[in-house]
Amino acid sequence: MILKTFGWSFAVTALGLVAAVLYGGWAGFGVVAILSILEISLSFDNAVVNAGILKKMSAFWQKIFLTIGVLIAVFGMRLVFPVVIVAISAKTGPIEAVRLALNDKDRYQQLVTDAHPSIAAFGGMFLLMIFLDFVFEDRDIKWLGWIERPLAKLGKVDMLSVCIALIVLLITAMTFATQAHQHGGVHVDKAQTVLISGIAGLITYLVVGGLSGYFENKLEEEEEREHEAEEEAKKSGKQVSAVVMAGKAAFFMFLYLEVLDASFSFDGVIGAFAVTNDIVLMALGLGIGAMYVRSLTVYLVRQGTLDDYVYLEHGAHYAIGALAVILLVTIQYEIHELITGSVGVILIGWSFVSSVLRNKRLAAAEGHGSAGEKTEVSSGV
Repeated sequence: MILKTFGWSFAVTALGLVAAVLYGGWAGFGVVAILSILEISLSFDNAVVNAGILKKMSAFWQKIFLTIGVLIAVFGMRLVFPVVIVAISAKTGPIEAVRLALNDKDRYQQLVTDAHPSIAAFGGMFLLMIFLDFVFEDRDIKWLGWIERPLAKLGKVDMLSVCIALIVLLITAMTFATQAHQHGGVHVDKAQTVLISGIAGLITYLVVGGLSGYFENKLEEEEEREHEAEEEAKKSGKQVSAVVMAGKAAFFMFLYLEVLDASFSFDGVIGAFAVTNDIVLMALGLGIGAMYVRSLTVYLVRQGTLDDYVYLEHGAHYAIGALAVILLVTIQYEIHELITGSVGVILIGWSFVSSVLRNKRLAAAEGHGSAGEKTEVSSGV
């Protein structure tokens, strides 16, 4: 079962790590390994969401998502998107960006270094919005209740996450403007760059969120119509055209999944810039991670164990929040990539252990409850 589900992921991992060693030596191997773990940890909630929707789809549409969807996720978002970000930020063409990355690493490194404030501001704001929207939502299951309960109450204020994100961006930009004047105005334009790029990241998040909401509403409408049609058919004794209705609903599911997948890909790609600027290592690491996310989605669907580890989604979002802060800090200060990669792994690991302990407590409580019931029955007899 494991080999059948994760076989392709294992093969891609082996090839990717060998390519990393050949390209960047053991240092490249380490970066790709960190990026793979980072992508898997950040996208675990993506796999959970995907599996929850995918299990409602027919085998045909599942196959479409797991084939065409892989091409879009691995080659589109993880390979092309980082190049596009660098090309736009460095004001050069995508082909030129790739050529420089492969043939003139010193020049490429300089371009990425110059473009880093805009990349970090854009990504930091995008990731910060994901984190804020998560912690401000009132959830039945809470991991760190002492933090999440008061934040959920604050989240009842409309547009609070947008306001806080803009305040953080304004403070960041003003800080760099002050530092520029203290250094004789050498970096006087950095504040403007940070401000514009941060607003662009915020707008991107709102647009992606709007599209996701649109497709989600369409999906709910189609499912409701399908349910009504089935009820009418049962009452009249007629057969409803299930293929057409299921096909329409599944098509909207597929569109919704692709938008969701693209939005979840942003955090991995943007977070990768906090680890490395090398697009080859980035593509290898994120590509390996994306394959595991797809395999994990299939595994969750087949095993039906989506709710076993309830805190993993929390851990992933706290990791996203930590990465957002790290990206904003790296605009001015250098942070070692080992620290960046370790933060997400530690938070995910912590949430996993917390989930396991919770499951054990619930199992023990159920065991005591069953023993109590048996005692009551015995005494009654």
